[in-house]
Amino acid sequence: MIRFMIGGTHSGCGKTTVTCAVLAALKARGHDVAAFKCGPDYIDPMFHRSVIGVGSHNLDSFFCDARTLNSILGEYSREVSVIEGVMGFYDGAVGSAYSVSQLTETPAVIVIDCKGMSDSAGAVMSGFLNYRRPNRIVGFIFDRLPQKLVPMVKRLCDELGTEYLGCLPKHGEVFDSRHLGLVTAEEIAGLREKLKRLGELAEEHICLDKLLSLEAPERSERIEVTPPTAGTKPVIAAARDRAFCFEYAENHALLEKLGCEVRYFSPLADGELPEADGLILCGGYPELYAKELSENSSMLRSVKAAVASGMPTIAECGGFMYLHHELTDKQGDTYPMAGVIDGRAYPTEHLRRFGYVTMTAARDGLLCGEGKQLKAHEFHYWDSTSCGDGFKAEKPDGRSWECCHVSGSLYAGFPHIYFYSDIRTAERFVSACAEYRKRK
Repeated sequence: MIRFMIGGTHSGCGKTTVTCAVLAALKARGHDVAAFKCGPDYIDPMFHRSVIGVGSHNLDSFFCDARTLNSILGEYSREVSVIEGVMGFYDGAVGSAYSVSQLTETPAVIVIDCKGMSDSAGAVMSGFLNYRRPNRIVGFIFDRLPQKLVPMVKRLCDELGTEYLGCLPKHGEVFDSRHLGLVTAEEIAGLREKLKRLGELAEEHICLDKLLSLEAPERSERIEVTPPTAGTKPVIAAARDRAFCFEYAENHALLEKLGCEVRYFSPLADGELPEADGLILCGGYPELYAKELSENSSMLRSVKAAVASGMPTIAECGGFMYLHHELTDKQGDTYPMAGVIDGRAYPTEHLRRFGYVTMTAARDGLLCGEGKQLKAHEFHYWDSTSCGDGFKAEKPDGRSWECCHVSGSLYAGFPHIYFYSDIRTAERFVSACAEYRKRK
């Protein structure tokens, strides 16, 4: 099976650009390609999907043990599977690209940003090759490399006993920054043309045939699940539009395996919720569309009524902000929202409580019982005057805080959850939706 990871020296070194270039070139050659992203990133998979036209999936070694990680990889792999790393290859005490490479036995290719660099690339390569042994680094791709330096980096690769796997010459900035990562794929003008051009550059300058020789063991692990309710098919209404676009594809796929139907709706464009037995309001950028969301008053009333009726509801980060009485945008304008949470979501200057956390439930709730633990991830610049006290969140370094509004039918807070971290969480949600359906 052909499989390789495209990692990098640091965030912003060009991993996503190189990954999309390689995906575009392989797709143009007619290969059946699957894409994956290390860690909790929602945005890079959007670009993968734009290139290959099918879903991209997350591989997160904080949320998943080795068996679960390899089960997800095995289920969604194709003829060629390309995994994009996260941050720098070794970065992260948990959840690093290095750990995913090791646990899945996947060869790793490291991207080096060569802007303003020449011979020092050799020191960077040597450091990555030798910093932690064993590793599965097989070679390097050099981003923004002047063509006159290609002979030099080839020589450096030979000296270090590693593979020169190509380069991308200076290509202009395809992706712009927003908050933590990138703007969403649909916001980039002429994206398909830019991706096509990247694919052409990859065909010309990246050693695709060498990449296609990187074989890895086929993953045969499978995690079987059984629907927790018989004879019912709960319908889950899931938000999906420009404002709500941060979702794990595996979460929704698991709900379907557990017997649910997922119906998508737009809090921006639709007048009310679809007929449903459960509700998921995922994260995204509601702060960018606060005025439009507020003006869709019929949807706000529909959501508030559904939550008030006891419909099982998961609202994460941006979805949590949407449930507030008010949301203040970056310009300082404040807009009415759904009015479920008695508080205001407001902008801050810095990331708030960023990173992986382990949450302990203060009381019984929709997703788990008192004292049980859930793994989660936070990344947001906005904060709330009412973060909730249903869980105690703790970071690996010992810092902790209270978070989330919790009841028998509600989970609402900034932390994002991943169902494959503990499938019982998804089963509990599905059972609650089935019970709600019966009560209706």
